[in-house]
Amino acid sequence: MTLTVKESKPYTDDEYLSLEVESDNRNEYRNGEIVPMTGGTPAHNELIRALTVVLVLSLGLHRKPSYSDAMIVSRPIELKPGRKDTVINPIVIAEVLSDSTKAYDRDEKFAAYRTI
Repeated sequence: MTLTVKESKPYTDDEYLSLEVESDNRNEYRNGEIVPMTGGTPAHNELIRALTVVLVLSLGLHRKPSYSDAMIVSRPIELKPGRKDTVINPIVIAEVLSDSTKAYDRDEKFAAYRTI
């Protein structure tokens, strides 16, 4: 199933999470809007691979999938109540900035990460 957002209505966190579970594509949730994510470039992906190796080797911790580029989570992993895919206890979150997303990543997304 591919998530296609046609109307510009505000979505709740729970509506977004329900739609995202069924979606074939990754989307971000921004102030009530569902925004399709673009694919990473080869350079972006290489930076993520290098960062993951450094974190895993130096910290002995596990990387968990998320919409951040890399996340370190201490054990036990804590999930949002009623969800199996939403981590609420990361200790490190990393983003590789690109020209198209750096303003959002540095502002709104960073502010959202700080609320966890």
